[in-house]
Amino acid sequence: MAKKKKTSSNTIAQNRRARHDYFIEDRFEAGIALSGWEVKALRAGHGQLTESYVNFHKGEAWLQGAQIQPLPQASTHFVTDPTRSRKLLMHRKELTKLYEATTQKGHTIVATAMYWKQHLVKCEIAIAKGKQQHDKRQTEKERDWNKQKQRIMQNP
Repeated sequence: MAKKKKTSSNTIAQNRRARHDYFIEDRFEAGIALSGWEVKALRAGHGQLTESYVNFHKGEAWLQGAQIQPLPQASTHFVTDPTRSRKLLMHRKELTKLYEATTQKGHTIVATAMYWKQHLVKCEIAIAKGKQQHDKRQTEKERDWNKQKQRIMQNP
C-alpha cells in the first residue's frame, strides 16, 4: 500500500479576495455541519471559499456560496450539491454579536478560511466592512512600499 503524504498545514481553503475587498474587523471560529462525502472531499482538497458569506435564518448562521466539489466515488451514491447552504455551529452570544454587526450599514460577515482542528472542520468568519476603490488603491500602495522597504533593507 502506498502511504499518503501528510500535509504540514491544517488550512483547507482561504478567501484571499475577502482581504482585498473588505476591512476585516473581528474574527470568529465556527464549526460546520457537513455530510460524510463533504468531509472526504475536503480531505482531498476540493474546497473553495472565494464567493462565500454568512446569512442568518431563524436565528441560525448559514454559510452560503462555499463550494465543495464531490469526489467521483461519492457522487454516485448521493445527490450532491457543491454549493448548498451549510449550518455554522456557534454559541448564542457569538451569533447575537454577529447579527447585530450585520444590521450596521456597510458591514457583512464573510468566511476567510476553512481549516482542520484535530479531526473537525472549522471555518474562520469575520465581521467585515466593504472597501471603496480608493481604499483598495491605498492598500496596494502600502503593500508595494513595504516590499520595497524589505528589498532595501536586504541589500544595503
